[in-house]
Amino acid sequence: MHFTKDHEYVRLEGAVATVGISDYAQQQLGDVVFVELPAIGAKFAKGAAAAVVESVKAASDIYSPVSGEVVAVNDAVHAETSLINEDAQGRGWLFQLKLSEPRELDDLMDDAAYAEFLKTIA
Repeated sequence: MHFTKDHEYVRLEGAVATVGISDYAQQQLGDVVFVELPAIGAKFAKGAAAAVVESVKAASDIYSPVSGEVVAVNDAVHAETSLINEDAQGRGWLFQLKLSEPRELDDLMDDAAYAEFLKTIA
């Protein structure tokens, strides 16, 4: 798994990257009440706003951690937004991208680096 400083994660499975928010991010947001997911076929450059997660505390843009085309969205989180709070890095994923620039993953943090990063902001 790879992470951004904005607390998005990427889990690579072949040429497809699953994107969501980290467990830390969902804890900071609180109870998620609404999710706006991108359309299948939408193309995003690395860093572009791709989705929105709203909680009882705030609304947050979710940025695409890598460039690519949306090939799937997690419709289950529309019906049950609590999935994001319950399992943000598992069943609460948001969308999947077919990578257009796989080398961009090299710019992201691995689990250990992300854990160290969290210590600097806690």
